Amino acid sequence: MSTHDRAGSGPADEPGPLHGGPDDDYTPEQLAGMDREELNRLGARYDGVEVLHVDPPPAPGSALEKQASRQVAGAFGIAGLFGIAFFVVYAGSGWFLPSWQWASEDNGWSALYTPALGLTMGGALIFIGVGLVLFVKKLLPHETAVQDKHDGSHFDRTTTAATLMGGLDKTGFPRRKMIGRSLGFAGGAMGLMLIAPLGGLIKNPNKGNPLGTTEWAEGVRLVRDDGSPIRPGDQEPGSLETVFPAVPGGNRAADAATMLIRLRPEQMAVLEPREGQADFGYGDYVAYSKICTHAGCPVSLYEQETSRILCPCHQSQFDVTQGAKPVFGPASRSLPELPITLDDEGYFVARSDYIEAVGPTYWNRERI
Repeated sequence: MSTHDRAGSGPADEPGPLHGGPDDDYTPEQLAGMDREELNRLGARYDGVEVLHVDPPPAPGSALEKQASRQVAGAFGIAGLFGIAFFVVYAGSGWFLPSWQWASEDNGWSALYTPALGLTMGGALIFIGVGLVLFVKKLLPHETAVQDKHDGSHFDRTTTAATLMGGLDKTGFPRRKMIGRSLGFAGGAMGLMLIAPLGGLIKNPNKGNPLGTTEWAEGVRLVRDDGSPIRPGDQEPGSLETVFPAVPGGNRAADAATMLIRLRPEQMAVLEPREGQADFGYGDYVAYSKICTHAGCPVSLYEQETSRILCPCHQSQFDVTQGAKPVFGPASRSLPELPITLDDEGYFVARSDYIEAVGPTYWNRERI
């Protein structure tokens, strides 16, 4: 008996070898001369496949098939519309739709933006699933079969390819153009939906220098949290006032919080501004960023007796008489100083933004 013999080519009571498909019994030319259905049946027989039950699909062109096709195509079409809607919401925000703000008390677009993205993405995924379930349940033949697993040969590869192509024919995709087009539309829309957020990963985060600028600018008033402006006589010597830029939302700009400090006469006597910043203060007033240069905590504790500003998080200390130079703790950079002056009405205003980036130090900080 040939070592390639197995079920279908030899005695039924003799076991076959490990390889499925007798290449010696069927040459490549013989296999090439068979049509797909013949190869499919032959491969099943030699693979020991036993079909237990078959429920045929709806007859081609029947009313039942047309109804099922419309349902499947409709589900895929709705999924595509949800995918397009996701892209419109994501890409249109700040373009032809209102701008979205990550931290806002606005109950309008900013509050609806994230739920809209979740709703449209979820709808696309749900209706893709609905379409696939309907397609499998209503348009595919349901076959229950049992097959032994074995290693493959050329015979197996040829017949398996025929089986797969025959399965594609049975799905009806080649002739069900409406389903194919709707699935292509849904797939393209979902691909667009999934690719769109990648723009946030490749977008230059320093466009417009957001890490190196704040809301402070020339002529912007220094105001308290309640919005009231400040004149030189409003503070006692040795006192500190937290101020914000007088712009919309300025009191919520985390990087713009500034300490306006009125120095005492003895502090003025030993004041040593940083190089090039001797004129940043006004009279006995100086203004420093409230954001610690170590980890970004608010440095709001001020000891006028020692002239030190303390950070409560990691105990960094900065000397206001030395340009807010760090004198203790892990901070390695001085607090940035805001250049200030008075406007025509005698209120404190900024002469410009900070000339250096505020906040913690990081590896390429000097590039900002």
